[in-house]
Amino acid sequence: MLKGKWLPIVLLLFFGLLQYRLWFGKNSIPDYYSRKAEVKTQALQNANLSQRNALLNADINDLKIGLEAIEERARNELGLIKQGETFYRILPANTK
Repeated sequence: MLKGKWLPIVLLLFFGLLQYRLWFGKNSIPDYYSRKAEVKTQALQNANLSQRNALLNADINDLKIGLEAIEERARNELGLIKQGETFYRILPANTK
């Protein structure tokens, strides 16, 4: 008579342990959703960095190929003025 009652109890206990592990243990369902959110965030960061890398590669190629890009950068960042050119700076009017 005891044999018939132990099997369902053992199976129910085993099932409970598996459920506990599924919901609260290592690599559980909440861990899965947490990792999924982390992967989504990392993928977005990777996409932004890939776009930035593409722009930097385009700048590098421009600098390697032609002197126009170097001259443009020198004019914008260093204030290059060629010999014989006149530099005019136009300041915005103060509006108060």
